[in-house]
Amino acid sequence: MIQGIHHVALIASNIEVSKQFYRDVMGFDIIAEHYREERDSWKVDMLLPDGRQLEMFSFPGSPERLSFPESLGLRHLAFQTQDIDAVISHLQTHGIVCEPVRVDPYTQSRFTFFQDPDGLPLELYEVTQK
Repeated sequence: MIQGIHHVALIASNIEVSKQFYRDVMGFDIIAEHYREERDSWKVDMLLPDGRQLEMFSFPGSPERLSFPESLGLRHLAFQTQDIDAVISHLQTHGIVCEPVRVDPYTQSRFTFFQDPDGLPLELYEVTQK
């Protein structure tokens, strides 16, 4: 049976820029990097704090992702935090713009959105211990 999500994969326009963002800004550790010559493509595996993984790929000539208007398919990637204000402050020191914080009307949790270097919508979702 399914036990949970193992990884999320994304395609980066510039693997070095995205690697720097997810490693240095988001704080994820690089597990492995592989250049796949037959595809002229990089695969970078990153470890999130909860043990799950983010896979990044580079593929030459990939079309840009359409984010607005929203289309069918994966909408965004959400990261959990216990202190949204601290994470927003950290992101801002790296020049990352976050939308105003909103409150989920169903859970009363606070959340905001920002973007990675390729414009992928990322969400911060605050889950506090009660």
